[in-house]
Amino acid sequence: MLIEFFYELREYGLKPSVTEFLTLLEALDKRVAVCSVEDFYYLSRATLVKDETQFDRFDRIFSRYFKGIEEATEGLLDDIPDEWLAKMAQLELTEEQKKQIEAMGGWDKLMETLKKRLEEQKERHEGGNKWIGTAGTSPFGAYGYNPEGIRIGQEGSRNRSAVKVWDKREFRNLDDSRELGTRNIKMALRKLRRFAREGAAEELDLDNTIRSTAKNAGYLDLKMRPERHNAVKVLLFFDVGGSMDPHVRVCEELFSAARTEFKHLEYFYFHNFLYEGVWKDNNRRHSEKIPTFDVLHKYPADYKVVIVGDATMSPYEIAYPGGSVEHWNEEAGAVWLQRLLDVYPKAVWLNPEPEKHWEYTPSIEMTRELMGDRMYPMTLAGLERGIEYLSR
Repeated sequence: MLIEFFYELREYGLKPSVTEFLTLLEALDKRVAVCSVEDFYYLSRATLVKDETQFDRFDRIFSRYFKGIEEATEGLLDDIPDEWLAKMAQLELTEEQKKQIEAMGGWDKLMETLKKRLEEQKERHEGGNKWIGTAGTSPFGAYGYNPEGIRIGQEGSRNRSAVKVWDKREFRNLDDSRELGTRNIKMALRKLRRFAREGAAEELDLDNTIRSTAKNAGYLDLKMRPERHNAVKVLLFFDVGGSMDPHVRVCEELFSAARTEFKHLEYFYFHNFLYEGVWKDNNRRHSEKIPTFDVLHKYPADYKVVIVGDATMSPYEIAYPGGSVEHWNEEAGAVWLQRLLDVYPKAVWLNPEPEKHWEYTPSIEMTRELMGDRMYPMTLAGLERGIEYLSR
């Protein structure tokens, strides 16, 4: 059975060697993976796949070949967890039903109506399309649906259509020590590095020393040269929280690789879109915000800028003063992004959302246009395209 799996992998281009296959068999003989499809999956992937970029192809081949083989599970008759029952209150609508629900009619109308509801409402509501409640089609509340709403009392994002979020939200910092899967990202980032020789002579120039010694009839003539320094400087902006939660791992991989590759690297966090303030620590993002103007004035124009975010939000957050989902911004996000681009002409936006979905999300198209079409998918190919632009 495993021999056929080995040939299946080779037929579809993964090319594991006989030595690697024997390593897998030896690991199975030593009971590294026992009675678990999941354990065998990770073991076989670790031994038979040479390149992280081939993991997706391996997954498809593995799924097709071992279709129907599942690990036996226990506890199927256990009590249903309370949180499962709670989720039953969440409203699930078909696409046809969603299209029938009209938006309130603009930013001003939405805020005016919310103020009126807060004054009038006296009790809790579930379902319905008017009051602040749960599992309904009202623009205000939680676990329901509305194409333009204000989320109140809901844990996490569901439809990514909230104009504002009326809850305190906690984000966590990205882990810059993550190494798994960063090797190929490092190789892509390395193409951006530019070395310059600066300062006093500190480094042995071996080639010049050999030439000079040969000309000097074999008498050693040491030649020194200025040490090479990585001359590329990078500003990295990460969108965190909300719809970016599913992309934390790939962001951590990029962050870890960038910290390794660039000596001159500064990073900042933002939520959804750039406004008047950014921060370095998500645990203190309310108390230790850094004015965006300070960033623009502190770091010179020779810095390269990389913005990482899914750009998936209400269009109001980009185009309107006060449109931020969490605070009242005096100026629109588009104004702040343009200020950034005016100072740093070499800037790209990396988007972890699949590129095929971009045209169906208005906020992504707006951001892409503001960036002058310099938005790239957060894949290895997209990263290489972005690095190529920054290197020009």
